[in-house]
Amino acid sequence: MAETAEWSALSALAAANRRHDPRASLNDPERCARLVVDACGLRIDFTRQLYDLPTLDLLLALARTQGVVGTVENTLRGGQVNATEGRAALHTALRIPPGGSLVVDGVDVAADVHAELDRMSAFCDEVRSGNWRGHNGVPVKAIVNIGIGGSNLGPKMAVEGLRPFVDESLDMRFVSNVDPADLDRALKGLDPQTTLFVVCSKSFTTLETMTNAAAAREWVIAGHGGDSTAVSSHMVAVSTARDQVADFGIDPATGMFGFWEWVGGRYSVGSAIGLSLMLAIGPTGFREFLAGMREMDEHFRTAPADHNLPILLALTWLWNGSIFAHDSVAVLPYSSDLHLFPSYLQQLDMESNGKRVRADGTPVGVHTGPVVWGEAGTDGQHAFHQLLHQGTRVVPCDLIGFAKSIAPDQQARQDLLMANLVAQAEALSVGRTEAEAASLEDGEDLASHRTFPGGKPVTVILAQQLDPMTLGKLVALYEHKVLVEAAIWGTNPFDQWGVELGKEMADVIVPELHGSSKDAHDASTSALIDAVRALRSN
Repeated sequence: MAETAEWSALSALAAANRRHDPRASLNDPERCARLVVDACGLRIDFTRQLYDLPTLDLLLALARTQGVVGTVENTLRGGQVNATEGRAALHTALRIPPGGSLVVDGVDVAADVHAELDRMSAFCDEVRSGNWRGHNGVPVKAIVNIGIGGSNLGPKMAVEGLRPFVDESLDMRFVSNVDPADLDRALKGLDPQTTLFVVCSKSFTTLETMTNAAAAREWVIAGHGGDSTAVSSHMVAVSTARDQVADFGIDPATGMFGFWEWVGGRYSVGSAIGLSLMLAIGPTGFREFLAGMREMDEHFRTAPADHNLPILLALTWLWNGSIFAHDSVAVLPYSSDLHLFPSYLQQLDMESNGKRVRADGTPVGVHTGPVVWGEAGTDGQHAFHQLLHQGTRVVPCDLIGFAKSIAPDQQARQDLLMANLVAQAEALSVGRTEAEAASLEDGEDLASHRTFPGGKPVTVILAQQLDPMTLGKLVALYEHKVLVEAAIWGTNPFDQWGVELGKEMADVIVPELHGSSKDAHDASTSALIDAVRALRSN
């Protein structure tokens, strides 16, 4: 990538600090016409970004040179794009419409997807109607999802995000951390006879998940007088490991829901990993969520690059991160229900694009994925927005908002929330000059403190309201943004080898904490193990 003419030209702009000041062109009709894009029910405003139109054209040319279109087509048709693990990354197949077809290696994966969706729907209808009974014949009142990574972040974020659509008769809870406090907190106040666990692990060997699942299993058995046969009525599995599921005590025929090797964890919320989401919002709501993803998939596949939301968002992140080395991005949803969306995007983006080598093993040579963080507005305004406005670091921001409240009687408060979003976009980009600050009351003494430099890179994403379809569109938007960036860098966004080393080391250290002879560690690590041992024994 660094050798292309487009990259050299972009690098030269960075070396000369040639960032466009959007304040000079916020009233430019041509800029607004090109940098405000309406598609799929989303309005994305890039007018406050720090590139001019010729630079955008250069970024679009870079995408062409790096073969983004070819990478997208290969991914969507089931090519083996995850080269290091020898598999496809076909999460878009999870939202193929009924009656659709996608044949990969001689198998119509669409037929398999819809068969599993139908099984999920039938099960969820049984639970939600009260027809699924616990071991003692009592209907389910609480759902506890046990998973980690994408098996937790996706469904938990979506259940929280779609709170107004969740069945109020079900108490939805999530467990991910191996810290005993996490499971203890989730089980507090629950009755083993009315609780259903959804255990999500592709291999059914994930250390954290299966540790928590084993503890939950014992809780279920103890709550039924030691009867281990109660497990099959109070625990179901989302997995690909049929034998392990059966050995755990869950009947695979009735209590196991599958997905496929071509579904990566952080891309899996639209698969059976989303079973807890379907239980919460119902099969119809879940299919609307998938329909929103599918609409964004089709836009991504067919829209020209200069009107393509994921491509434009990816080029914006790349300009700010790879070109100008702004090392973090703040994602700020102006929705309390979407407070977990930044955490969800942390995994989606940082696990996918936190790479130092290309797919062929050679160094990337440029900055890749940024640190992704954020909080719901307006909470963030009273926490870290001070740094965004007047700190010495430049932090690009994605502001996400919804014009219409789900509850009509709360529209006035929704308007106040949206006024804050618009005000933050204006304040971050326009700011306040020292002369303007001096003109305020007591301004001369405090002018330097009340000056806002402005010129901060801001993208504003608006939708009418937050519902299942809209959330599906937002999830797919960022999924595809990740793919475009990876295509430009030449990296593989579908593996995560960086997760492995710490897990391997932890497996070695666990018995050492219990007194086994220590492996060869550096002196500092050995001392740390000894310190933990000593503190445990006191």
